[in-house]
Amino acid sequence: MAIISRGFHGRRPPVGTKLPPGQYETTGFPVLSAGPTPRVKRDEWELSVRTETGEQRTWDWAGLTALPVESPTVDLHCVTKWSKFGTEWRGVSLDTLLADVATAAKYALVRSYGGYTTNIPLDDLVDGKAWIAYGYDGGDLAPEHGGPARLLVPHLYLWKSAKWVREIELRVSDQPGFWEGAGYHNYGDPWREQRYQGD
Repeated sequence: MAIISRGFHGRRPPVGTKLPPGQYETTGFPVLSAGPTPRVKRDEWELSVRTETGEQRTWDWAGLTALPVESPTVDLHCVTKWSKFGTEWRGVSLDTLLADVATAAKYALVRSYGGYTTNIPLDDLVDGKAWIAYGYDGGDLAPEHGGPARLLVPHLYLWKSAKWVREIELRVSDQPGFWEGAGYHNYGDPWREQRYQGD
């Protein structure tokens, strides 16, 4: 009998398949966090984008919500194996936030209120792939789901969609974030089951 290594995950599912391998569908929205839920008041909230040269742009709540709004409907996939289909969000595209930012960076390190970090290639934040979301399911984004605002990168496992986002640092070199430094996969593609280092 042949032995199949843990790194073998077979063929990708056919086009149109919504559930990545190893996942199950849920209708709920489980709450998982690396620590306590920060309670950030909107009048104290800020988001900064800092480039590799130190240039920084900052938006307060009024500034963010004055930008063009988008309402993406996306599927979510958590590394703990649940998937939730057709989630409805409201927020600002990273394309809008980065439109006038001059950078040679290839990576981003995202920081949250509460100290959480995650790393993402810059290409995965642009071209309609990511948002700063502040609304969910027709209402405000609840603190337990990352409110007042979170990063939303739905094509990667959900730990990459940092809750309580406060800064996006653009970097020339990659720097692992919280879960990546603890052994999770550096990229996190649900369709390739990139849960842990070596997957």
